[in-house]
Amino acid sequence: MSLFRVLTLFFLSIVGLQAYPQDQKFITGEVMDVSNSEPLIGANVYWEGKSTSGVVTNLEGKFELELIPLPARLVISYVGFERSVRVINQKDAEKPIRFYLKQEEMSLDEIIIQERKPDEQLKNMEMGKASIPIETIKNIPALFGEVDLFRSLQLLPGVQTAGEGTTGLFVRGGSADQNLVQLDGAPVYNPSHFFGIFSVFNPDGLKSVDLYKGNMPASFGGRAASLIDVSLREGNNQQVRGEGGIGSISSRLTVDGPLFGKNSTFILSGRRTYADIFLRLSSDDAIRNNSLNFHDLSGKFAFVLGEKDKVSISSYQGSDFLGLDVAFGLGWTNWVTAVNWSRVKSDKFFFDLQSYHSRYKYSVEFDDPENGFEWSNKLSESGIKAIWTAIPTDKFQVNWGVHSQFYNFAPVDLDPASGSAIRPIVTNPKNGLLNNLFVSGNYEISPKLSAEAGLRWGLFNQVGRGVDYLYEGEVPGPQVELTDSLKFGTFENMHFYQGLEPRIAFRYRISDFFTVKTAYNRNFQYIQIASNSSAGLPIDRWILSGRYVEPVKSDQISLGLFHNFDQDRWELSVEGYYKDLDNVIDLRNGAQVLFTDQVETELLAGKGWAYGTEFLLRKNIGKTTGWLSYTWSRAWRKIAGVSKNQAYNPRFDRPNDVTLVLNHEFSPSWSAGLTFVYTTGQAVSYPVGSYRVDNQSVPLYSEFRNLDRFPDYHRMDASVTWKNSDKGRKWRGSWNFSIYNLYGRKNPFAYEFRQIYNEDITFDGGSDGEIISSRPGVVMTYLFTFLPSITYNFQF
Repeated sequence: MSLFRVLTLFFLSIVGLQAYPQDQKFITGEVMDVSNSEPLIGANVYWEGKSTSGVVTNLEGKFELELIPLPARLVISYVGFERSVRVINQKDAEKPIRFYLKQEEMSLDEIIIQERKPDEQLKNMEMGKASIPIETIKNIPALFGEVDLFRSLQLLPGVQTAGEGTTGLFVRGGSADQNLVQLDGAPVYNPSHFFGIFSVFNPDGLKSVDLYKGNMPASFGGRAASLIDVSLREGNNQQVRGEGGIGSISSRLTVDGPLFGKNSTFILSGRRTYADIFLRLSSDDAIRNNSLNFHDLSGKFAFVLGEKDKVSISSYQGSDFLGLDVAFGLGWTNWVTAVNWSRVKSDKFFFDLQSYHSRYKYSVEFDDPENGFEWSNKLSESGIKAIWTAIPTDKFQVNWGVHSQFYNFAPVDLDPASGSAIRPIVTNPKNGLLNNLFVSGNYEISPKLSAEAGLRWGLFNQVGRGVDYLYEGEVPGPQVELTDSLKFGTFENMHFYQGLEPRIAFRYRISDFFTVKTAYNRNFQYIQIASNSSAGLPIDRWILSGRYVEPVKSDQISLGLFHNFDQDRWELSVEGYYKDLDNVIDLRNGAQVLFTDQVETELLAGKGWAYGTEFLLRKNIGKTTGWLSYTWSRAWRKIAGVSKNQAYNPRFDRPNDVTLVLNHEFSPSWSAGLTFVYTTGQAVSYPVGSYRVDNQSVPLYSEFRNLDRFPDYHRMDASVTWKNSDKGRKWRGSWNFSIYNLYGRKNPFAYEFRQIYNEDITFDGGSDGEIISSRPGVVMTYLFTFLPSITYNFQF
C-alpha cells in the first residue's frame, strides 16, 4: 500500500463519518427517550437475527451499523425500555434515522431506583460513588413538602449532617468546605437557602446527581473530601412541556421544549417561597414588617451543530433575603454560568470544552442612627477545562486534559452610615490562579481484573493585588508584633504551591455476583473556610493558600466488597476507608475572622484523620424498594494550640449513623414513602463554670474542645402520594402528603446556659415583676416536631 493511500485512510478516520463517500454501506441514526428526547447511551442496535454483530450507541445516543440487503428489520433495545423493531428500506438508509423508545411499565420500579444496569456495581470501577435518581429524590418524604437534593444525600452511608433542619454535608470526616459542589461543571460556593435548611437545586430541572466519596476521577479536584456533581437536564425537541408544584411554603415551575426547531432545546426552572406573604398577614407589626424569602431560576439551552458538535449554555441565579422590621437586612446571591461544547470526532475519540463563571455575594445592612452600617463581600471563580477521551479498544480508555481556575476574593467592606460611631473597615483582596494537568486510563486486564490509574498535577499561585504581613519570628499570632508588610501589584506572584495527586483503583470479580474493589486517592485543596459555625453561614470567610496557610492534603485508601443476589434484585456493599489530612485549619479560642485583614493571626493549622465502615443493603426491583445503611466512623483533629495540643473530635464527628429509606407502590395511583434516621449526637463544648464581668455572668469553658455531646438524634418521616391515572390527559396532577418528624421527637438545635427566674424560661429578669427565685439553668431550643405538609404536583 502506498504512503499516499495510508495517509488518506488515516485522514478519513480522523475527520469522521462526513468524509466517507455517499455509497458507503452504513446506516446511521440516534436513539432517544420519548419522554424527554434525551439520548440513550449504550442502547443495542442490530439487524434481526444478527444480534452478535450489532453496535451500541455512543455518548450522544448515535450509532453507525453496516448495511445488509434491504428491506430488513432493525432492532433497538435498551434496559428498562420497550424494544423497537422497524423495517428499513433503501430510502430509509440514505439519511440518519431517529428512534424513540418508551419506558416499560413493568420496569418502572427498576428505572426509578436504579437508572442503570442491575449488575452495574459489580462491573464498573466506581468505588465510594453514590447516585440517587431524581425520581427517587422526589419520592422521599420532605420537610415542608419541599423536595431537597442535599437532604436526600444525607440518607447515604458516609454522609453526616450539621444538625436539625440543615443541608450541610460532612463526608467521611471532611468539613463542609471540603466538598466541591458543581452545576454542569461550575462550582457553587453557597449551595443552600434559608441558612442551610434547603439546597439551591430545584429537582424538577435536574438530570442527575453523583456523589464521589472516594476514587474521584483525575479530571476533578480542588477539594479534599468529596465531589457533588449536579447536571441540569436538557429540554425535549418535540413540544413544549411543563411540570411544577404548589407547596406549603413555596411553588415551582419548569418548562422545556424546542427552541429554534428540533436541533435546539431549552429548559427553564423557577422556584419561589412565599413565607414573607404569611408574615404580612400577622396582626403584630413587629412580625408583619419582617421579610423572609428565597427564589432561584435555572435554565439550559442546547444546540446540535451538525452530526458531531453540540453546545449547551447553563445558568443558575438564586437569592435569599432576611429582613427584621426595617432595621436589619441580610441577603445573599449566587450566579453561575457554564458553557459546554462536545465534539464527537469519531466513535472512539471525543472532545469536551467547558468554561464557567461562578459568583457569590452577600450584604448586611443595619439601620441605626448610632451604629448603622452596610457590610458587603463577594467572591468569584472563573475557569476553563478541556478534556480529550480516546477509546482505542473495548478494554482500554484514556482521558487527558487541562483545567485552569482563577479565584477572586474581594475585600470585606464595612461602610458605616452617616453619623455612626462604627469605624470603616476595608480588607485587601485575595487572588489565586490554579492550573491543573490530568491524565487517567481504564484497562481491563482480564475478564475478572480491571485497573484504573490517574494523575493530576496542580500548580497554584497566589497573585496580587494583595498584601503580605510580616511578623516577628515569622509566626503570626494575636500577640505577635507586626514588623512589616509587602504590597504586590495586579497578577504579581505572591506565593507558589504545587502538588501531584495520584489516583489508582483495582476491581476483581470473584464471581458473577461478587466483586472486590480497592482504591487510593490524593487531593489538594487550595481554599478553606474559617468559621466558628459547623453548619455554615452565608457570611463565612474563605481563605486562600498563601504565605501562612498551606494547602490541605488528603490521602484516602479504601476497600470494598460488593455482592448482588436474588437475580440482582438486591445489592449489598461494605466499604472501609482511612483518610489522612495535613494542613487543616481551625480557629484560636475567641477568634474574630470576619473583619480582620490579618486573618492568619486567628488561625491554627495541623493534622486530621478519619476512618470508618459503611454498610448498604438496597432493594432495586419490586413493589417495595429502598435501602438500609449503617455507618460507623470517627473523625479527629490534632492542632498545636487547640485542646492543649491533644487530639479532639470536630463537631461533625458522629460515630453511629443508621438510615432506612422505603418506597412502596400500592397501585398505579397510590404510593407511600418512609424514612428513619438515627445518629450519635454532635460533639460540643459545654461550660464547666461561670464568672462575673461587669455584673454579668459569663460562661467558662474548658481548654479541651468538644468533650461533650448532644443527645442522640433520631427522626421518622412519612409521605403518601396519590396521582390520577394517565389516560391520555394533557394535564396530570398528583397530591403528596408528608409528615416530618412523625412521632414529634424534640431534637436539640442549640443549648443556652443562663439564669432561670421564677422557674420560668420565658421570664425576663429585667422586666417588671417580682423575682422570687433565680438559678443557673440550661434552655434547649428545637426547631421542628410533628410537621405535616401538603403539595400539589402537576405535569402538562
